[in-house]
Amino acid sequence: MVLLLFVDLDPQLTALGRLGGFFVLRTGVPPRGPLPTLAQAYAKPLLGSREEVYADPITFRIRKVTESLHAHEPRIAVSVAHQALAARLWSVALGAAALYGLLPDLDPHLLHWDPDAGAPDDLWLSEVRPLPAESVGEVVRAGHLEPLAAALRSRHRISAGLLWGNAGSALAGTVRQLDRWALTNGRTEVADRARALAAEILAHPDLSGTLDPATLRRRSCCLYYRLPGGGLCGDCCFDRPPRPTGTATEPNRDH
Repeated sequence: MVLLLFVDLDPQLTALGRLGGFFVLRTGVPPRGPLPTLAQAYAKPLLGSREEVYADPITFRIRKVTESLHAHEPRIAVSVAHQALAARLWSVALGAAALYGLLPDLDPHLLHWDPDAGAPDDLWLSEVRPLPAESVGEVVRAGHLEPLAAALRSRHRISAGLLWGNAGSALAGTVRQLDRWALTNGRTEVADRARALAAEILAHPDLSGTLDPATLRRRSCCLYYRLPGGGLCGDCCFDRPPRPTGTATEPNRDH
């Protein structure tokens, strides 16, 4: 169990922006007006709505990513969109827990999302309510990643193992970024907190097998290499891009 010293949360969470673009969490109402909540995104599509961005934000986002990446397989866009949102959720949650020693309540009904925005995903929190930093794993994993995975899998053929691999990879990437920031800014305690919390999170059964414990390379593939010119990610389970099916025998790690 990691015990952190509690400090007050900044009502605008401005300190998170110093950590980098993926850590930004805006508060209040966006200038363009209210956005759908992530609770709406995880729910079943609303029949009869004229605006897909509200009726089915998940499908709207996948279509936007598909067009942006020129993805020829729907599951590639699903994976890329999922990992991007997972990275944002881990970043704002773990960043706050490590920096403040407190976590803003990221209840999906409070957290608004713009599925029509660019990268990184645009998130707005309608109310800042503090939670213990030790709850970061449960808040993100159970509050967001589980319903997000369920929503994606209800609409697309995508494996649960791939999605949890994305989540583990995104968490490890968040820790690496916090390490770099802490080293540059002389805040080693922030990196220590982040690593300790992440170790507890990765011990959960949903995430415990997603990364190699020694190297933090993932054990499943996010499919990015299947995009035109995609290549391999830094933590990819492959040492080289797999050849097309039938030309060589490669381990199946797209799961």
